Amino acid sequence: MNNLKRTSLFCVCMVSLLSACEQSKRLETTADKDQDPTIWPNIVSEIEKSEEVESQVKALLAEMTIEQKVAQMIQPEIRDITVEDMRKYGFGSYLNGGGAFPNGDKHASVPDWVALAESMYQASIDASMDGSTIPTMWGTDAVHGHNNVIGATLFPHNIGLGAANDPALIEKIAQVTAKEVLATGIDWIFAPTVATVRDDRWGRTYEGYSEDPEIVGDYAYAIVKGLQGDGNSNTVFKEQHVISTVKHFVGDGGTLKGDDQGNNVANEETLFKVHAQGYVGGLKAGSQSVMASFNSWHGDKIHGNKYLLTTVLKDQMGFDGFVVGDWNGHGQIHGCTNDNCPQAINAGLDMFMAPTQSWKALFYNTVSQVEDGTIPLSRVNDAVSRILRVKIRAGLFNKPGPAQRLYAGDSKIMGSDQHRALAREAVRKSLVLLKNKAGILPLSPKQNILIAGDGADNIGKQSGGWTITWQGTNNANADFPGGTSIYEGIKQQVLKAGGDITLSPDGSYDKGNKPDVAIVVFGEEPYAEGQGDRPHLAYQYGTNKDLTLLKSLKAQGIPVVSLFISGRPMWMNAELNASDAFVALWLPGSEGGGVADVLLKDNNDSIQYDFTGKLSFSWPNSPTQHVNRFDGQTPLFEYGFGLDYETKDTLQDSLSEYFDISASVNEVELLYDGQPKKPWALYLTESNDRKPIRSNSEQLNGVDYRTIDRFVQEDSLQLSFSDEKIAGIQLLSKHGFPEDLSAYVNSSAYLTFDISLKSGSISKAYIGMNCQEENNCSSQVKIPDEKLSALTSDWQQLAVPLTCFASLGAELSQTMSPFKLSLAGNAEVGLSKIALRASTSEASIVECN
Repeated sequence: MNNLKRTSLFCVCMVSLLSACEQSKRLETTADKDQDPTIWPNIVSEIEKSEEVESQVKALLAEMTIEQKVAQMIQPEIRDITVEDMRKYGFGSYLNGGGAFPNGDKHASVPDWVALAESMYQASIDASMDGSTIPTMWGTDAVHGHNNVIGATLFPHNIGLGAANDPALIEKIAQVTAKEVLATGIDWIFAPTVATVRDDRWGRTYEGYSEDPEIVGDYAYAIVKGLQGDGNSNTVFKEQHVISTVKHFVGDGGTLKGDDQGNNVANEETLFKVHAQGYVGGLKAGSQSVMASFNSWHGDKIHGNKYLLTTVLKDQMGFDGFVVGDWNGHGQIHGCTNDNCPQAINAGLDMFMAPTQSWKALFYNTVSQVEDGTIPLSRVNDAVSRILRVKIRAGLFNKPGPAQRLYAGDSKIMGSDQHRALAREAVRKSLVLLKNKAGILPLSPKQNILIAGDGADNIGKQSGGWTITWQGTNNANADFPGGTSIYEGIKQQVLKAGGDITLSPDGSYDKGNKPDVAIVVFGEEPYAEGQGDRPHLAYQYGTNKDLTLLKSLKAQGIPVVSLFISGRPMWMNAELNASDAFVALWLPGSEGGGVADVLLKDNNDSIQYDFTGKLSFSWPNSPTQHVNRFDGQTPLFEYGFGLDYETKDTLQDSLSEYFDISASVNEVELLYDGQPKKPWALYLTESNDRKPIRSNSEQLNGVDYRTIDRFVQEDSLQLSFSDEKIAGIQLLSKHGFPEDLSAYVNSSAYLTFDISLKSGSISKAYIGMNCQEENNCSSQVKIPDEKLSALTSDWQQLAVPLTCFASLGAELSQTMSPFKLSLAGNAEVGLSKIALRASTSEASIVECN
């Protein structure tokens, strides 16, 4: 038997075996693997159990119906519930997701927020429809200040705070955040994030304080104490405090390849020692809620993992608060949907986070599952007891409505001078100086200073994701009243000292007024969660506008100070070489004046504030190096590195700038193979209309779509069109955010698809790739007539070099649609295996036109 036949027989046998075992393997949880709960400590919370509280919980529980109990366990979102819904169902809580505002108004005032909180509260205690008077609570992602609200104080994101390594500062930030949240009538904050980030390709890297658990545990303790009050004193849950959440339990910072919501395969001891230290600190301080993570552990979604949620967190670690899910995270459990998931509750989830209209079916399905025993009543009673316990501890049963509470509606608290001063201090302490050639910094404010770069006067960019909108995009400086851009902060001090300053994003200046120094502010655009996932850590490779700007200024004999805005350390050797000084700003938030405090001398040429920030993340030595403290690798700048004005800089301008981009891309990246791949969605198109495809057959203006079988069931699609309609199919970003596919351009990759002409003829055909429509960067390649004439009922692969799309204006770093096929004629056409391929030997190449 030859090797090929032996391999084929082995594969057939394995497929049969896997099919026979498929159901049992899918149902396997980590409880079936080697486990040792003693790895995890028993944590004594500083908020002790009270017999008085427990008696109240029991009394309330005894009077509740199943419907009332299930309502406590469901958390809808403000865009998809009404005050009447709250009155009818009596939800235990509700939330506003990123980019959700009262009345759908981004510029909703502080009184608008309070008005919604008050109306929801009053509806929850109105027993006229649901028979319940249990107060609801509102949760929000206040992750770097009260970041959803116009005018709030925005602190540096966690990665910058980690560089400050100052738990006392962090506690003060938490106290200020609690006050600004309370001013809007909100009770509960989904913070702190305590992920220990091990792969900086992850889009949530900036939400982590460090790659090492050393800082994370101390910070978690400090933040929870600042938000909720000190459990060791009588300050806990006083009027100036809110409920906190440590998140996301557990291992979200350690997924393979930094894939958001991906798989963590660490052993259990590493899961605890590296990824769970924030829970040790947070639970000790008494955090009353824990948010389950989207990620899996050894293939099992945490939302459905009974061993971790119940055996470890509740039984072994002694957590007596409640576990809340993340945004429809329960729907990702095998066998679950967003509106039906008893597995999550049985595993130990106490509260579904159920945005969108799925909450309604979820409510009724869960009630039915309790009634028929699918979910034991004892599990429901435990979940509801935990929720009630937290509400009683937090004083929600004794407090007046949100409109009558301390700070409520007080617009003066939001972004107050005192709060902004604290944020400015945090900015100063978070900055890390990586290069200071010939001691160019600090700068005299009396010089002629040029401020360049697209980040110089852009508060939205310097604040990053989770800023007013979820992704932090579509914001202007006017959306940050009271905030200060980096340029404005420097300008104020320069003009006060009698210096000159020019803002010029492109670096141009009056040739008769050559600047003494150029400060260039540039970096990553805002993003959040999976939209920030990257295939590598190169900032920009090849020729890029930021590097071109730096080199242009240097070539003119102007010293260059680079200020880099980012949510992670990145490989940018070329930019470092082209800079005389280089500062990692991270994402400093609304108080750009803190940058000027460290960068500039005072009017007497004395240092105002020295650099004190130190890297809490190792800085990579190559685009594909994923380096962490103590792992034996050599980074460019090690964990803990950071210059000050006394330290001599020895970094040379000769760092290697070579990057083989092809090493960082997959040989084949499937976009469609029977189903669109993450993060794409499939649409049927006809002329200027398009329709999402949600079933195995769709029609749009006489153009028909259906799934067909090629290799396996429904792995391909067919389009039928007539009357010379311009029709086709398109992949679009499912979440409406662009993807970075530029690495494939630089590796000379192809966009490929398999096509067969079932019947008829095609008169015209075009392949397109597009970015955001308003940016005018679409591209379209015509398939030559001879290629169309060669189509038959046999499948063949067509391939278009991605360089074609780039040359026609596509910005592949901002790809919204990686594939659009537009056809005209009278035909039935089959399509299959749409992909990006690093190389292709079997395809018919469609050349640029």
